[in-house]
Amino acid sequence: MTTTTTAPRPVRRAVRLLLAAAVLLSAALGGLLAGAGPAAAHAVLLSSDPADGAVVATAPGEVTLTFSEKIAVGDDSIRVLEPSGKRADTDEIRELGTDGGVVYGVTLHPGLPDGTYTVAWQGVSADSHPVAGAFTFSIGAPSQTTVALPAQEAGGGLVGTLYDLARYAAYAGFTVLAGGGAFVLLCWRRGAAERPVQRLVVRGWITATAATLVMLLLRAPYTGGGGLADVFDLAALGDVLDTRTGAALVSRLLLLGAAALFVAVLFGAYARASADGADAAEGPAAQDGPGTDARRDLTFGLAMGGGVLAAGIAATWALSEHASTGIQPGVAMPVDVLHLLAVAAWLGGLAALLTALYRSPSIEREAVRRFSTVAFASVAVLAATGLYQSWRQVGSWSALTGTRYGQLLLVKVALVAVLVAVAWFSRRWTRRLADPEPGTGAEGTGTGTPVKGTPVKATGKGSPGKATGKGGRTGGAAAGDGADPARARRAAQLERQRAVVAAAARKRVRDADAQRSGLRRSVLVEAGVAAVLLAVTTALTSTEPGRAQEAAAASGVQAAPAAPAGPTEVELPFDTGGEGGEGTVRLTLDPARAGSNEMHVWAVTPDGKPLDAPELKVSFTLKAKEIGPLPITPDRVSAGHWSAGSVQIPMPGDWQIKVTVRTSDIDQTTVDETIEIG
Repeated sequence: MTTTTTAPRPVRRAVRLLLAAAVLLSAALGGLLAGAGPAAAHAVLLSSDPADGAVVATAPGEVTLTFSEKIAVGDDSIRVLEPSGKRADTDEIRELGTDGGVVYGVTLHPGLPDGTYTVAWQGVSADSHPVAGAFTFSIGAPSQTTVALPAQEAGGGLVGTLYDLARYAAYAGFTVLAGGGAFVLLCWRRGAAERPVQRLVVRGWITATAATLVMLLLRAPYTGGGGLADVFDLAALGDVLDTRTGAALVSRLLLLGAAALFVAVLFGAYARASADGADAAEGPAAQDGPGTDARRDLTFGLAMGGGVLAAGIAATWALSEHASTGIQPGVAMPVDVLHLLAVAAWLGGLAALLTALYRSPSIEREAVRRFSTVAFASVAVLAATGLYQSWRQVGSWSALTGTRYGQLLLVKVALVAVLVAVAWFSRRWTRRLADPEPGTGAEGTGTGTPVKGTPVKATGKGSPGKATGKGGRTGGAAAGDGADPARARRAAQLERQRAVVAAAARKRVRDADAQRSGLRRSVLVEAGVAAVLLAVTTALTSTEPGRAQEAAAASGVQAAPAAPAGPTEVELPFDTGGEGGEGTVRLTLDPARAGSNEMHVWAVTPDGKPLDAPELKVSFTLKAKEIGPLPITPDRVSAGHWSAGSVQIPMPGDWQIKVTVRTSDIDQTTVDETIEIG
């Protein structure tokens, strides 16, 4: 009597709930990333002299900036601009040593006029991310300025998006390459001869190599705020090669070249040796045949060589990103390498297992059980290394919940919890595959069928389904010995039909296995959550750590200017107290960012008619920096309409707008509103 084991309803319901949780966490991740800036960095501007917003009596001889760590600077990395936009510095940047941080200075021209000066700076942090920012100070008294900083900062725009995509692809490719290779060597040696697994690992290598090359070409415009055309600037590429990040990317390309040899041996000589061993191993004595030692030596060599290559490739990230800066870099870098290797072994092996379950005719139960052990060990390593990394990068409970890095870290922890929960169901299916059922005489499938550990060959000597001709020769061979070409084509067609029928039969048997189907579903859910988890991990590598964000907030120095916010509009009801003194003022500011803006003001009565007030004045005040009020007297355009074509906002921040409306000789009022200037 044939019995079929199906998944219990509670298990199905739990899988659906876990899928829903993964979708919700993905949506939450999207919301977090939507509010994130184009790039963040580890280096923080701690202080400056003159300070941000300061008013000095006489012109200083130089401007100094103190950073939390050393940054890579170029000729134009620090620019001091007069109110007219003219360069006020000598374009000579000097490193002045350490004083609570790394100090850089730039000398100013003598005899500078009074007014508000803008200091714009840009560089590359030690963890490979671009840093930029701006602040102002005034000589004598604040004034208007015509300085307009570029809308696209370093690490933003199309180049930043492409660079981030390439970063994700590099992580994903390495994960599949290293994890797929480890899955074959540690769990399923016969998988080296399986075409689906071969294609998966090779595509991982291609993805990692192509993504690394793209990152190398985009590096100069990514850190310099350039466009795609700068990819072809060979001089800029040469400068990139002189940096630590450029050297890491080139080293990664060289190691991936060596990994190509590893892949060739794994799916060449090793695959043939594994296939020969499987064909010969029909009895206990065959397991100790003359080729066993050679296969064992080849396995050991590939495992050692592959492990060294994987560790080397992982080190190219550790040496050029967050682990290489901050506190305890000597400990953080090897911990980061272990973390990346554990991620690859778990998630890359998961991708290989999913491919085997869906694309291969069969996979031994022992292979699935071995991967379960590897995954468990990987999770243990991830937990230990992740805990250390979290402490190092976050540092406090407030940073965990109040910074972008901490919020992304919480999303990552939640995704790992979901992934572990789904893996628990996969382990249950694995145990069912491995437990023998009474009366089958083999490890049970629930259907009374034998173990599908050795796939049935579609072709080869003595294999079923192979058309044979006279003398035991195949029909194709007989036709090839000078027979009618039409008969040869017919034999080839029959051979293809038999292969299709055999593949369909294997698929029916495979799909009828309830345990295998349950395992396939749970592993598919794991792979989906793993893809989102890898995206969060990539986002974390390009996000300013919580420690650095809190240090920046404590320093009080203005960070990189925000992207243009677009036109801003406010409506302010007013009442001067006299006859016909009620109405509403509508003010628009475009583009509502530091620099030059266009302002329009309309005044209307309660019934919507233009209110032609005798006088209307506007002022801007940045209370946080004690700048202003900056008075603006707009020109009358028509009845109830005033405009000003060049309203200069010296810096970003929360600016208070005051509008004074006079409706008669004695009746006037002032209304105000606070808006954010990017």
